[in-house]
Formats: sequence, structure tokens, C-alpha cells
Amino acid sequence: MRMDDERESRNVEDRRNSSGGGGRGLPSMGTMMMIWPLIRPLLRTKFGWAILGLGAVAYFSGFNPLSLVGMGGASGTVNKVKDEKEAVFIKKVLRSTEEVWNEVLPQYGLRYKEPVMVLYRGSTRSGCGHASAQMGPFYCPVDQKVYLDLGFFDELARRHNAPGDFAQAYVLAHEIGHHIQNMQGTLDKVQRAKQSWGGNSVKSNALQVRVELQADCYAGVWANRAHKQFNILEPGDVEEALRAASSIGDDKLQKETTGYVRPDSFTHGSSQQRVEWFRRGLSSGDLSQCNTFQ
Repeated sequence: MRMDDERESRNVEDRRNSSGGGGRGLPSMGTMMMIWPLIRPLLRTKFGWAILGLGAVAYFSGFNPLSLVGMGGASGTVNKVKDEKEAVFIKKVLRSTEEVWNEVLPQYGLRYKEPVMVLYRGSTRSGCGHASAQMGPFYCPVDQKVYLDLGFFDELARRHNAPGDFAQAYVLAHEIGHHIQNMQGTLDKVQRAKQSWGGNSVKSNALQVRVELQADCYAGVWANRAHKQFNILEPGDVEEALRAASSIGDDKLQKETTGYVRPDSFTHGSSQQRVEWFRRGLSSGDLSQCNTFQ
């Protein structure tokens, strides 16, 4: 993805060096598996439990106790460099969404209001409540901000086998799609409909799927327009986005975690649906082709 010559957005709150909750979020499963051989023998003695307690206090206070045993030292520096590189890239992607939607939305009778992207690590606070890395990226309509822990991109690559810069761009473009839905009044209408159904989860889930698929389509529209405007796409980029869309379909995720699929519990759509709606936006570049509610 060609972004070297693009500018970074200024609509960014960088909270990566702080946390709304006053400390870190819970360590990932991968981290726990890595340090389990160190933890296991400590669980056998009271002294070991005391060490673990001190380590937990240190961790949630912001210090990495693994650095004392030769883990997380040099690799922490490498990760910081990688983290900063990804931050610069995603700020450039945000800028491209601003330029595209400022040009496109007036054609549909809307004046674009640029949202803010919040970068954080572990956990933070949002207008919609507590935000944690485990939640994944999300858009909060209350404060009109996108919340993103850059560690999600590592998860996208490792767990979901969807690496690549354009896969990352697709994730952000999807969340910006929710912002556009908020401006259009779609999110309010959906919320009122859900409330009127009195907790009918099946109907609410089905409606939420339509919301998510439309955001996928809007992401495709952005990709179409951004390429025409800035010539950003390189060979393989579209495949990266399609792989990302497919890898986080509800059916695929459910099968990986439970071994079976329950369509009535879908909230984002199947892999096939997500790919199809992203493709529709990408091929047309037209918001009117993204009406998933028909």
C-alpha cells in the first residue's frame, strides 16, 4: 500500500503511554502461555505466591517484571519501533479517509464531520464505557471517536492469518464506516428498533449484521475512491483486505472457538457476506450500492 507520501491526520488522541484505567489491561493468552513455565513452580510455595503478587502489582503499575529475567528487554525496544511505525501508518490512513469522505459525502447531501481516532494500549476510557484491547477496534457514537489498540493488528496477522498494511487499513475504514452511519442517523434508528423489540436477541442480531455489512461496504467505497485519488493500491492489497474480511466472519470465528456455527447469534455477518459487501463497495465506489437494509 503506497502511503509514504501521504500526510498524517491531526485528529488523533495518542494515549499509548497512559491508560484510562490507571494501568495495563490483562496480558494476552499468548503471553500467559509464554511465561507459564516461570509461574508454575512459584505456585507451589507461599514465597512463590508472594513473588507473583509483587509481579502483578508491578505489571499493572506499568513496569514489565519480565525484563528482570531477560524477557521483554531488547524485544520491547523492537516492539516500540514497530508500534510507532504502525501508528504513523494508521494516522496516514485516517487522513486518507478524511480527504475521501470530505469530497464524497457532499455528493450525497452530507457534510463530513471528521472523527477522532484514539490510540491506546491495554485499556482506556471511552464515551461508551471502558475500552480494552480484548474488545478489538470499535467506534463510539457518543463521543464520535474510533478506539484502536495497535496490538489488534498482531492478532489479526497471527491468530486470523490476515497480515498486511491494507488489511489494517480495511479495519480502520470499517470503523469510519460506522461514523458515517452515525452521521446518516442509521445507528440511532437501529438502536430504537432494538429497544422496541424488548430484548429479542435474534432480531437484534440480524439487524446488527446489516449495520456491520454496510460498514464493510463503506470501507470498500473508501478504497475505491482513495485509489482513484491517491493511487494507493499495490498488487496483493485487495487480497489482504478480502482475507481480513473473511477471517473475522462470524461463522469462521464461531467454528474456531466452539466447533460449530449458530447463524442466529451472528452480529457481524458470515465470511462470505463480509467479502461480498466489501467487494460491492470496492467495485462501485458508490454509497447508494451499500443499502444492506433492503
